[in-house]
Amino acid sequence: MNVAVEICVQGIESALAAYAGGADRIELCEDLAVGGVTPSLGTVAVACRRLAIPVHVLIRPRGGDFVYSEAEFEVMQHDVAMAKSLGAAGVVIGLLQPDHSLDQTRLVQLIAASHPMDVTFHRAFDEMANPLEVVDELIGLGVDRILTSGGAVRAVDGLARLAELSRQTAGRIAIAAGGRITEADLSAFLQANLKGIHIGSAVCTGDRIDADKVRRIVEVVRAWYH
Repeated sequence: MNVAVEICVQGIESALAAYAGGADRIELCEDLAVGGVTPSLGTVAVACRRLAIPVHVLIRPRGGDFVYSEAEFEVMQHDVAMAKSLGAAGVVIGLLQPDHSLDQTRLVQLIAASHPMDVTFHRAFDEMANPLEVVDELIGLGVDRILTSGGAVRAVDGLARLAELSRQTAGRIAIAAGGRITEADLSAFLQANLKGIHIGSAVCTGDRIDADKVRRIVEVVRAWYH
């Protein structure tokens, strides 16, 4: 199975550019300066209407950590419901306890609310005290994909853990690599038997996605399989 190229975008113009460049799907968010937060309803609606590829919506009410108050969790529940009603193919979520363990109770609620959308557990995974130990738990809860850098700032430096995750999960859940991935890194990730590559700044010109840079990444990935 070919590796999916997912582009992380903020704003509708970047979403359109990622689509024009041949991305397999997008993660739609805003305010990447703080790691991304939930985009506006209008942005989600227009992206879902105009893009013929899956739109996955980041559900994150603020920057900072992944430990949320009751009010913030209520916002997340409403955002999941709105993303589904607007036609999103998936949501990207992650919730932790103050001790950096999985917030299972709330995660179960968001996964149930998300059905039948695709669910990605985002890089909160890399903030966990015991990430490798919770993989089977995430699978059992119905998470479809884990987005991770392998615990490193740059995913290329976390390749050993990414490869270990791929072996450990054996196709039971998709492992997608994300974290400052560049074109020069692609061959290493393509050899690691992952299911997805998540790219953002490497395909930007200024603060917007550049369709030509996306196209180049897609061409390199597709050429790997021919």
